[in-house]
Amino acid sequence: MTSRHSRITGTGSYLPSRRVSNDELVAELAQRGVESSDEWIVERTGIKARHFVEPGVACSDLAVPAAQAAMKAAGVQPADIDLIIVATSTPDMVFPATAAIVQHKLGIAGCPVFDVQAVCSGFVYALAVADAMIANGTANRALVIGAEVFSRLLNFDDRTTCVLFGDGAGAVVLEASSTPGILATDLHADGKHVGILCVPGHVSGGQVTGSPLLTMDGQAVFKLAVGVLDKAARAVLAKAGKTEADIDWLIPHQANIRIMQGTAKRLHLPLEKVVVTVHEHGNTSAASIPLALDHAVRSGQITRGQTLLLEGVGGGFTWGAVLLDF
Repeated sequence: MTSRHSRITGTGSYLPSRRVSNDELVAELAQRGVESSDEWIVERTGIKARHFVEPGVACSDLAVPAAQAAMKAAGVQPADIDLIIVATSTPDMVFPATAAIVQHKLGIAGCPVFDVQAVCSGFVYALAVADAMIANGTANRALVIGAEVFSRLLNFDDRTTCVLFGDGAGAVVLEASSTPGILATDLHADGKHVGILCVPGHVSGGQVTGSPLLTMDGQAVFKLAVGVLDKAARAVLAKAGKTEADIDWLIPHQANIRIMQGTAKRLHLPLEKVVVTVHEHGNTSAASIPLALDHAVRSGQITRGQTLLLEGVGGGFTWGAVLLDF
């Protein structure tokens, strides 16, 4: 019996039209009495700009065009899709899943759909789940989407967090294949670190209980992130029987240029092998990896036959990696 595997056959992404440079954001913050500067932001994060949605734009409104671009690249029609997974921490509603809303907007019906909530690791988690469902025959052709409207969660009185995040979406079509595309996955979490990166509010009795805004201990996140990303990277390489030398491109979660540089250094990878979009997109949480992947594919950086290492780390505390042949 031939083994079932999965391969990425198309990528897509979408960014809101409103691009906010550091200078624009700094000017807006100054009106609130919050001090910052382009130099301060770039030095600490590598971010020069990010995209924000306009009022009334929902997560699904970003996810749909990203999915359509991925399907066009893969040469498939909506009716060909038999699984939709959306990784997001900023859903359209408490329920149903944003994936159900995306399914309807795409004109698809009948296939299983659900959201994955692992914050910035969400796309890696969703890709691993889709790969497993294709491998066991549950699905043949999946849409895996990372989409976020993080601007809605930001406290613009906190200069240490509000400069970091942006909105956007990225997607891939993952199809069944007789030859391996996804070579190995590695997922982890440790709930004792919930408090260092969270949005602690919730809805109760028609009111928001607790804070609905993002809070983060940046130093604690940085210390954890570099170490766990290194371990996850080495784990997927070992599972696939590969070494660092086999990696053509590292596509990390675009959180902070310092974390990305630290991860590359531990893997003995030159920065020329790291896909970097954080300077233009900011941290788009679950959307950051598929956004970076699509950007690198469409710009010609990534070509077919190359080996890619995707890895993310996020609130929860969650982390994981996926090694694949593109």
